[in-house]
Amino acid sequence: MRQTTVDMTRLAAMDTREAALLLKGVREATLKGGRSPLAPRADIRESWQRMLRKGVDPDKDHRSGLLSPGELERRRAASPLAELLPVLREGLVSRSAGADAVQHIMVVADAEGRVLWREGSAAVLRKADGHGFAPGADWAETTVGTNGVGTALVARRPVQVHSAEHFVSSHHAWTCAGAPITDPRDGTLLGAVDVSGPLATMHPATLLLVGSVAKLAEAELRNRHFADLARLRAVAAPILCRVGGRALAVDVHGWLAGVTGMPPVDRLALPASLRAGRVWLPSLGMCAVEPLPGGWLVRPEDGEARAAGVPGRVVLDVSRPRRWSLEVSGAAGSWSQELSPRHAELLYVLARHREGRTAAELAEDVFGDRTRTVTVRAEMSRVRRTLAGVLDHRPYRFREEVEVEVVAPGDPADLLPHSTAPAVCAARGEAGAG
Repeated sequence: MRQTTVDMTRLAAMDTREAALLLKGVREATLKGGRSPLAPRADIRESWQRMLRKGVDPDKDHRSGLLSPGELERRRAASPLAELLPVLREGLVSRSAGADAVQHIMVVADAEGRVLWREGSAAVLRKADGHGFAPGADWAETTVGTNGVGTALVARRPVQVHSAEHFVSSHHAWTCAGAPITDPRDGTLLGAVDVSGPLATMHPATLLLVGSVAKLAEAELRNRHFADLARLRAVAAPILCRVGGRALAVDVHGWLAGVTGMPPVDRLALPASLRAGRVWLPSLGMCAVEPLPGGWLVRPEDGEARAAGVPGRVVLDVSRPRRWSLEVSGAAGSWSQELSPRHAELLYVLARHREGRTAAELAEDVFGDRTRTVTVRAEMSRVRRTLAGVLDHRPYRFREEVEVEVVAPGDPADLLPHSTAPAVCAARGEAGAG
């Protein structure tokens, strides 16, 4: 039987009940291992497969305990998303000709899928309470199945989930569209924003709207970051003029505010818990670090002290579904950094191919297109600026003397779940075949 993929535009043009019945048929056939004329969309199919592997019951209403009021307020206060609420509200609630008129709500969750804030239609908020879609609730995929919050966090891209595309049947009366929000300063996943409502509120353009507003929120963080860098630059300029030798002024995320005596870099990778004193950094070796208002003064050491910092071991941790990291260690100590989705893919491929990969091979591995070498070289240039003592090029590879360990997820099918890179998909398939 030849299958075509569900088309959201055509679905929106159908009667609400007819569309729901069609998706229910797709879901039932898929969960039973059969085939229907329509195939679920790629994001939905991959999410359903994850739910089946995790043993989530598709016909049981899954609920989590709510956070205590104190813990909810603590998370709200600590979340960078709090300062983005005006942007999100303006884009998804205030401009909607009255949220009650359009019958939807906006939901903001943290990176773990915990609901932190909700706004919008009072009637829909009451319905959401009945589904456990309340402040403090856990809407991670592994808790409640496929949904606009949890699935967007795993896929790391905007996702729309309509009616029976929800894995758990108790959510079939809902439609939702969610998008992840990432901190542009360091690539950290901050959480997700979601628009949800009854089936009649479904529209294909909702996903585009939510994704665009999420990008506006990230742009607001970027603008604030530029303002912080400008303040740090004003403070650091006279200090750098007096420093002899090589030195950099960077903010707490490692972004450059000033430099003297050495070539400039866009960003210096810093340990998660940096303190004043002597610190080993993979790209510079041993450095003297002093605090500045809003950042650090970093002065690389020369000679034997720098040579002593050559790394000997690398641990690439891709075991977690939403956070990936690289730990580098040597005689001078250890250092770790969270990785962006793309850099996690590239380093995973290089860890599997210790003999090295050319730019064309990496382009095939990651994009399925050997001609995208310019993109690969740009990304690898960024990686190598951080890991100068670990990576070689021509071909790109981990240095022979460096021991490389990959920490993979317990279920190999959960490897980098956001990734559509052919090399990663093939690794998942090899694990499943084994």
